[in-house]
Amino acid sequence: MGCTEAEWLGWLPAALGDNAWQRDGAFVQVTIDPGTLRIDWQQAEPRVLGQARIPRLLVRFAFSGLDADQRYVFMKRFDLYMQRGGG
Repeated sequence: MGCTEAEWLGWLPAALGDNAWQRDGAFVQVTIDPGTLRIDWQQAEPRVLGQARIPRLLVRFAFSGLDADQRYVFMKRFDLYMQRGGG
């Protein structure tokens, strides 16, 4: 993700929608009936493009108890909420 941890944490509640979740440090546990999702993140070295420095987070999604369709539905919405455009 091309963002700071503060930005990520600001966007995260809306991206998770109505699903119950709990944060503990650099991970959240999300309840998505009938299963769960654990999202972990860690700061990485920024991406450097010329003089621009873009912050980076390495993010890992670990689903449990959800089939491919249920994961797809969640990620489609999550990705839309996390998308940022440039112009």
